[in-house]
Amino acid sequence: MPIDDSTATWLTREDAHLLTPADAGYPALLREIPSPPPQLFVRGNVDALSLPQLAIVGSRNATPSGAETAQSFASHLAARGFCITSGLAEGIDAAAHRGALAARGRTVAVCGTGPDIVYPRQHAALAEEIIASGGAIVSEFAPGTPVLRANFPRRNRLVSGLARGVLVVEATLSSGSLITARLAAEQGREVFAIPGSIHSPFSKGGHRLIRDGAKLVETAQDILDEP
Repeated sequence: MPIDDSTATWLTREDAHLLTPADAGYPALLREIPSPPPQLFVRGNVDALSLPQLAIVGSRNATPSGAETAQSFASHLAARGFCITSGLAEGIDAAAHRGALAARGRTVAVCGTGPDIVYPRQHAALAEEIIASGGAIVSEFAPGTPVLRANFPRRNRLVSGLARGVLVVEATLSSGSLITARLAAEQGREVFAIPGSIHSPFSKGGHRLIRDGAKLVETAQDILDEP
């Protein structure tokens, strides 16, 4: 596979890695999905990609209660051995990453940009903390790839593809988290959803998932009890 100059320069970083499906470090679960990415650009600990993973996703405009729930679930599950996977976005994603870090666990952030571009920019320190804690930043997009709206749905299939299951904490009916949940179901992954108030728009996405067959969870133990 030819490597352009920007990628070659990026790979000179001590924490930078390029994986293809032929490499032993390429995540086995990702090989199973339709059209697995032909390349993964990884910053940090490559081995984190092969740990048992649980994806936690939800609204960027999370409520304080939703963010607290995501962080609590992530902390509990990370302490029990799960690597927490999410998309480094504002709201639920960031809370999930921080919950894993608070438990001194591992977390993987899947980006919709090149691995050298943190989006949103205010999460630059969070990205560095993920790497320093033994986690990883991963992208299928080459270094230098800017923020492009079309790349985020593609990113979502990797969030679900890396994980054994996906937990949706808060989501409106238009949330990209529902795309992640749909992709997870198509990939044969478990889909979990936390219910909420019937009056809140942030509950409607999760309620739809539950009606469509997602497993209702009230505690992290509900996930751990799954075979």
